[in-house]
This record gives sequence, structure tokens and C-alpha cells, in this order.
Amino acid sequence: MPSSESFITIPYSDDVLASAGLSASELAATAKMAVAAKLFAEARLSLGQAAKLCGLGTVEFMERLHRDGYAVVNLQADDADDELRFAHGG
Repeated sequence: MPSSESFITIPYSDDVLASAGLSASELAATAKMAVAAKLFAEARLSLGQAAKLCGLGTVEFMERLHRDGYAVVNLQADDADDELRFAHGG
């Protein structure tokens, strides 16, 4: 099944760009990153899916998550328990 693209429109005025010191494309990239990071942090998207959403490679997305103060690993309690068992050979 071919993928379809959807768009979100965020209305803003030129003074928003001026105040933020951003171009329109920089604001769009910042908004994509914020949405992707939030959905990843909430475990709604995998790391790869979130990276793809904002047009980044996985490693670059992880670096930006870290730089922006987000956890790069978002294991749930059950996942963490499984990882610890695996690490201890059980």
C-alpha cells in the first residue's frame, strides 16, 4: 500500500519568526522535531519512526534528543525487567 503524506498547518505571523530568530523552514523543522520527540517520549513512536517523522537518521535523532534533554531510551517497566534478566543471563 503506498504511503500518503499528511500535513499540519500551524498559523503564525512574521513577528513570531522574528522573535524566535528563525526562518519559516527552521520553524517547520523545530516543530517536526518537537512532535517527534514528544511522541517518542510517550512511546507512541519507535525511535526509527520518530526519526523518520522529522526527516533525520536514527543516530542524528538520538543526538538531538540528548541535546534537547529527552531520554534516548524509553523502556517501559516490563521492557527494563526483560533487559535486566537478559543482561544477567536469565
